Amino acid sequence: MRMSEATMPAQALLILEDGRTFRGTSYGAQGTALGEAVFTTGMTGYQETLTDPSYARQLIVQTAPHIGNTGVNAADNESTKIWAAGYVVRDAARRPSNWRSEGTLDDELITHGVVGIQGVDTRAITRHLRERGAMKAGIFSGADALRPGAELLAEVNAQPSMEGLALAEEVSTKEAFVVEPADHGWDGEALFTIVALDLGMKAMTPARFAERGVRLHVLPATTSFDDAMALNPDGVFISNGPGDPATADRQVAFVRSFLDADVPYFGICFGNQILGRALGFGTYKLRYGHRGMNQPVMDRSTGKVEITSQNHGFAVDAPLDGPALAPEERFGRVEVSHISLNDQVVEGLSCLDIPAFSVQYHPEAAAGPHDAAYLFDRFIAMMTASKTSDASKTTQSHSTQSHSTQSQEAK
Repeated sequence: MRMSEATMPAQALLILEDGRTFRGTSYGAQGTALGEAVFTTGMTGYQETLTDPSYARQLIVQTAPHIGNTGVNAADNESTKIWAAGYVVRDAARRPSNWRSEGTLDDELITHGVVGIQGVDTRAITRHLRERGAMKAGIFSGADALRPGAELLAEVNAQPSMEGLALAEEVSTKEAFVVEPADHGWDGEALFTIVALDLGMKAMTPARFAERGVRLHVLPATTSFDDAMALNPDGVFISNGPGDPATADRQVAFVRSFLDADVPYFGICFGNQILGRALGFGTYKLRYGHRGMNQPVMDRSTGKVEITSQNHGFAVDAPLDGPALAPEERFGRVEVSHISLNDQVVEGLSCLDIPAFSVQYHPEAAAGPHDAAYLFDRFIAMMTASKTSDASKTTQSHSTQSHSTQSQEAK
């Protein structure tokens, strides 16, 4: 039986800024979606991908051909909404089949007003983006797809480039909140309290801290150093997030203040780029970025290879050849701790004279492998060492004062 015209999906177009056009049918909401076209190589985890705030203003091209097979559920969301500007898939599932499914991906896209396209050759799109680089694009479906092609291409090219966009403050929490260890299975008092600047943080990140006994004060991206320090933190964490790190001057100043105060620092993704800038290094836009949960990274201190989850289009410009003095010299020596095995991009920084480190990938593994979970434990060890050092200094200070007092009394 042939599908009636009334039930057939509407026509849809994906138009890239260089004029390359792919024709398919609508998926999710109908209308227009503009953004930067990027591809992700993950075979699973499409729900976590869509709800990752780091994908704000981007049209996600899934290289995996079958999408929507397991449906969607409330538990796997990494934020309160779908942040992706649009969605591009080859074969959308006609119906989900999974015991955890609570609905279809198609309906979820419609609920969140996300315009998508299905039935296109995502392999050809990915090859094009690899050769030409991530670029401006637009998805047009329904009545919008019937407009003149020249008009649609002009609309695509009129949108701003991702380079120079400040997006972290758009996706950040508007109000501070606390994540308690007891709510994530920890039995006993919190071991440490940290402040976490939310630049687009995924929900699994605070959960990974809390299950290890760490209390998090999750703060808006515009929080001042003084307000954060008033919480008396044992450490500071900077999350992942979207946009160009070159625009994050406020957050760079925030981190420099913590580094000057000798407070232990840990950053991931955007937090790696922020640390790099705080140390005085530059950042640059990658040709097509690293996105997916199968990205190989080498820990240069051990030679161990980790398979990591990544989502970044910018990188830190730091020397790979051994420890170097940070351009901001007061912070001492720094080395590139991790590198990408695909293209030698900086994937981690480690400060040698102050308690600070960061990685470019996502150790919370939502979705993705758990190879990098040890990084949360490394940060806890760093805070433990810092606290022990502070206690030792306090004891020595009290001992010196006591000795001085006894000497004066003897006189």
